[in-house]
Amino acid sequence: MAESIINSRGIVEDHEGDNEDTDDSNLQVELNVFRAQWMSELKPNSGSNGGNRGLSSRAADLRRKQELAREEKARELFLKAVEEEENGAVYEAIKYYRRAMQIVPDIEFKINYSRSPDPDGGNENDMDGEIEDLLAYFHQQLTLQDNSLKICVPEMEMTQMHISALPPEVLIYIFRWVVSSDLDLRALEQLSLVCRGFYICARDPEIWRSACLRVWGRSCTKLVPFNSWRDMFLERPRVRFDGVYISKTAYIRQGEESLDGFYRAWHQVEYYRYLRFFPDGQVMMLTTPEDPLVTVPRLRSRNTRVESIMCGHYRLSQDTDNQTKVFVVVSKRKEEKVSEYQRNSRFCRRNPAAPETEHSFHVGLQLSSGGRQSLNKLNWIHHSCHINYRSTGETVVTAFDLDQMYASFFFARVKSYTAFSERPL
Repeated sequence: MAESIINSRGIVEDHEGDNEDTDDSNLQVELNVFRAQWMSELKPNSGSNGGNRGLSSRAADLRRKQELAREEKARELFLKAVEEEENGAVYEAIKYYRRAMQIVPDIEFKINYSRSPDPDGGNENDMDGEIEDLLAYFHQQLTLQDNSLKICVPEMEMTQMHISALPPEVLIYIFRWVVSSDLDLRALEQLSLVCRGFYICARDPEIWRSACLRVWGRSCTKLVPFNSWRDMFLERPRVRFDGVYISKTAYIRQGEESLDGFYRAWHQVEYYRYLRFFPDGQVMMLTTPEDPLVTVPRLRSRNTRVESIMCGHYRLSQDTDNQTKVFVVVSKRKEEKVSEYQRNSRFCRRNPAAPETEHSFHVGLQLSSGGRQSLNKLNWIHHSCHINYRSTGETVVTAFDLDQMYASFFFARVKSYTAFSERPL
């Protein structure tokens, strides 16, 4: 019902029913406050301090009760607005929001948004515990009467084939392509957030067991002390494959004296060391002054064309002191053999003689945590150079002293390293 009112300018204004309800509620609250004050003033004053304290305490109690009544009315209107907004009635929700905030301006900060319990008798908090219980719950929800597992249900009718028609075995094989031979388990975890069926397939024990075997080999035949293969992969210390370990070293070097002998220059030298590990036991190591923005993309493939890069292999070792160490052996790549046609061609430069010595570098690193991330740091514990003389078969070992020039490696994740999948897990 609309009401016409003439304002101070003589213009007729129409007010809707919601404004009328708002004015009525506000007038009712103000009327209750006025009645309380009026009744307190009509009571005779005894003149004693005790009587004044009693009146003030009763007035304070009355004000508190009135404030609670106002908050209760505003809370009811605010929750009604939330319900209307969830149902899609945005304009009705705005009306209730406005009425609630007219009564209590900060009502949105005084409401407990705790969810009501499940009507089936279950509580959502009960499902946030063990992963096995959650898997069993999803299995129960997705299993049909004929005991067949339905991965998901299409939201609307489709003319084409839906992914729910695929059996779980085929879907798990697709998930193995997502993990790929580079062990991109991060993508698998993100895929499990799509729906309950994907969550079940992403928790397949065989996928996580294959990943553990790729990382630790025969040393992970037993699950103890872990509860599952997934827990082993996530909690057991290891190197990561979805990025590169970077170490930055900076020092000041004294330059040559000027011609007039007036000053001597000082130079600040900065260079980087890069380490990239692969699941099959291979590793690449590069020392260069170039910035990571330039160098990191060149380390995407193990067949990179960087000249100064060294390749080799690594192994993980866990001592009795529960410290995980990484031992790396790298050397420069050998030059490709010249074909028979190029060797006999007179226009081709002769192949230089094979080097008499072979250099290999042995590096020992200890896995630790640094910063907010866990197990993202590699500290130097050993560095030596092995020179093998082919003529005599003798090997000379030179160990380097580890000083401030050997800065720790820190892991940096690179998205492009796992953007493509060449082979399934």
